[in-house]
Amino acid sequence: MISSLVHVLTLLAAGVLALDEEQAELARMVRENCVDEIGVDEGLLAKVDDGADLMPDPKLKCYLKCTMEMAGMISDGVVDVEAVLGLLPDDVKLRTTDIVRACDTQKGADDCDTAFLTQTCWQQANRADYIFI
Repeated sequence: MISSLVHVLTLLAAGVLALDEEQAELARMVRENCVDEIGVDEGLLAKVDDGADLMPDPKLKCYLKCTMEMAGMISDGVVDVEAVLGLLPDDVKLRTTDIVRACDTQKGADDCDTAFLTQTCWQQANRADYIFI
């Protein structure tokens, strides 16, 4: 289940929209878990879902860290670029490798800020493929 979850989150982060029912359910579970754990304002999530830029809200930052940790994309405040790239399907990897490498780990004041800065880099570099979990 964890490897499936990592795969689903990677696909979502890479902008792949065609999810089967099981993958969509796993993504919903991650979102619900992180919303419950962090207590983020779901209104902020809805704004980002609708295309808004990520906002520097402290709880939103920690929500991003939570989803990235569950996907195995970040540990101890460091984004595992090779792990992220290793999980991407070949066609998505072709479009995003340079971005993921260039963004690398955008170090912030803490792990939540690091997740936020890194995802902001991804979003700004390739808005068309950026999907918010």
